[in-house]
Amino acid sequence: MEVKFLNETFVDFRTVKERVSMKDVLDHYKIELRQVNKTSLRGKCPLPTHSSANSPHSFNVNTEKNVWACQSSSCVEARDGRKGGNVLDFVSVMENCSVRDAALKLQNWFLVPTPPAGRQEKKKTEIKQTPEQRVAEKNPDVIEEVNAPLAFVLKGIDSTHPYLKERGIEEETAKHFGVGFFPGRGSMAGRLVIPIANERGELVAYAGRSLDQSEPKYKFPAGFKKSEVLFNLNHVLALPQKGSDLVIVVEGFFDCIKVQQAGLPSVVALMGSSLSETQEKFLCQFPRIILFLDGDPAGREATAVIASRLMFKTFVKVVSLGDGKQPDQLSSDEIKNILL
Repeated sequence: MEVKFLNETFVDFRTVKERVSMKDVLDHYKIELRQVNKTSLRGKCPLPTHSSANSPHSFNVNTEKNVWACQSSSCVEARDGRKGGNVLDFVSVMENCSVRDAALKLQNWFLVPTPPAGRQEKKKTEIKQTPEQRVAEKNPDVIEEVNAPLAFVLKGIDSTHPYLKERGIEEETAKHFGVGFFPGRGSMAGRLVIPIANERGELVAYAGRSLDQSEPKYKFPAGFKKSEVLFNLNHVLALPQKGSDLVIVVEGFFDCIKVQQAGLPSVVALMGSSLSETQEKFLCQFPRIILFLDGDPAGREATAVIASRLMFKTFVKVVSLGDGKQPDQLSSDEIKNILL
């Protein structure tokens, strides 16, 4: 893996924390808290992880130390026992992004100056490790590991939302995938959220599906790279004998969910109609692949391209759907009749 140093994406974490106060960030989000004393603020927790009804005023800010904390069980549990943090941690949770992306946002919002070019160059020449070592140590002067695991889990997700029933998704299936409506705060508020894990089962992002025709239709965290993940691969790899060494490939989240619901759990989604090199490597570990993409022009073109790339590396079967048809529009019986 090549690690690039880019001036425009350089982040000086120390400078960001020194220049940006929690008060600045609260003002940015238009969050109002009660002044307890000279250095303390308190009020309703604004974090999207908060779902504790019995902790209405659990959020505290110490303006002198420039730190925050939420004592509620929901926020503490979502952050693996951590009760608070600094401005970077706060924005990371609010924006559903990595700490590095949070620092970039703060740097842009508050016009935090980056170090002079000479200082950056000096730091680069001092690092003599391999790219893998740099990524592993998460050195702030290099690009972080792609799709780093999230430091929190959204709480209060409703897997019984009527939209899921409209799409033919049963409650048990929705709970299996962790899919549901998120009524909390933050960038995913008011959307149907879909947890995305990497091949190791680590939560790396939430996709937020609009329910009111607003754009974007699907919202992803800043910096998240779909091309580095196959949706549901972690569950497939956990199946006995890797799901009989067969994997079904679909385009979208709901295609994948409906195929799983039909009793075919060895299914992954590209989260689009293109296949990246990383996704290709994941798929080529399976001796047999079934391409089950959409029946529209884009899906058919993608099927031809992907099949031509995989056919010399593993066994590939192509399943064609009728004009405009998608797997998520089919019943469980129809899916089984086509694939079995």
